[in-house]
Amino acid sequence: MRNEIEPPLVIYIDVDDTLVRTVGTKRIPVSGMAEHVNALAADGAVLYCWSSGGADYARLVAGELGILECFVAFLPKPHVMIDDQEVDAWRRLIQVYPGQCGDMTVSSYWRAISGEEPSKHPPHPR
Repeated sequence: MRNEIEPPLVIYIDVDDTLVRTVGTKRIPVSGMAEHVNALAADGAVLYCWSSGGADYARLVAGELGILECFVAFLPKPHVMIDDQEVDAWRRLIQVYPGQCGDMTVSSYWRAISGEEPSKHPPHPR
């Protein structure tokens, strides 16, 4: 169970092939992702939307999907990260692929992060 003095769950959500897939000039919503974003926001998660296409593109897509208000900010994905640790060594960080998050909640993400519950979501093949 999550300690109530911990900060809210912070989630960065990608745009392309996470919220939408692009076919030609048409953007097609990824099934269930807008609903998942709404549920996470309603449950108190702090959501950021980011894209290698930039912050304006991330905001545009969120608006098209009707989930603009779920996000606290829109960001470009970084080109360089300066940190004293490798990303794989970050504490309390998991990566979840869009097809694996449909039944996840803020509570189940916290349990997966803390190791209280074995992940039922296998790693995505690389």
